[in-house]
Amino acid sequence: MNLRRLGSTDIFLSPLGLGTVKLGRDQGVKYPTGFTIPDDQQALKLINRARELGINLIDTAPAYGESESRLGPLLKGQRQDWVICSKVGEEFHQGQSSFNFSPEHTRFSVERSLQRLHTDCIDILLVHSNGDDQHIIQHVGILDLLADLKAEGKIRAFGMSTKTIEGGLLAAQTSDAVMVTYNLNERSERPVIDYCAAHNKGVLIKKALASGHICHTNDNAATVNSTPEHRDALAVDPIAASMEFVLSTPGVSSAIVGTINPKHLALNVEKALAVLTPA
Repeated sequence: MNLRRLGSTDIFLSPLGLGTVKLGRDQGVKYPTGFTIPDDQQALKLINRARELGINLIDTAPAYGESESRLGPLLKGQRQDWVICSKVGEEFHQGQSSFNFSPEHTRFSVERSLQRLHTDCIDILLVHSNGDDQHIIQHVGILDLLADLKAEGKIRAFGMSTKTIEGGLLAAQTSDAVMVTYNLNERSERPVIDYCAAHNKGVLIKKALASGHICHTNDNAATVNSTPEHRDALAVDPIAASMEFVLSTPGVSSAIVGTINPKHLALNVEKALAVLTPA
């Protein structure tokens, strides 16, 4: 996969990134089927397979349970091969999520992530929004603090994983990148992507496959907002239809896809390559 530049930064990403929620958390998730958190051997096999397939972006967060703590040792000896994206703001403890956007907690969280990930710099750091995007940006000032951390060399790029159009646009104006939900079923945040494309800001896509639901074509929720053409494509090949829709959108830097199955990962890359290098 040809790498894509993250906005105006010096960071280059594979069009597909590996999400690691399932490496650290199996509670309070919204996947269509249950799963067992893989052991270290299985997790390392997945990470190595991702690298072999040309993926260089790995996405984690304190809110992903033990994900960061596990990735540190698992990436030993191959840190230079990966662009690590982590987050601040959301915590997950004893099965419950909580949010803290204060400057004190943000600095603590970043230092903790650096220790957990066994690195001296996080490539991309995003604010993990609770949905109140505008308040967090305008009244808490967390993006200003992340700019300071970037100047200190603790992070290379920063932005926000937003949940609203207004928040996404605000974040894009004052940071390097945004992460938005975008798939065949949820397209409301497209204006944020368009703004980023016009202003050379990075765009990371979450839930590109609707957390796996879009692959279950019998589930009406996965197809209700699709066009007739996309519904036909979904019926034939939901992964291919989703990859074409997301990765062909101008401005998209990379789409994060979470899986713990190496075969599913290879299939995702195969479908992405068909879009990125059409016959």
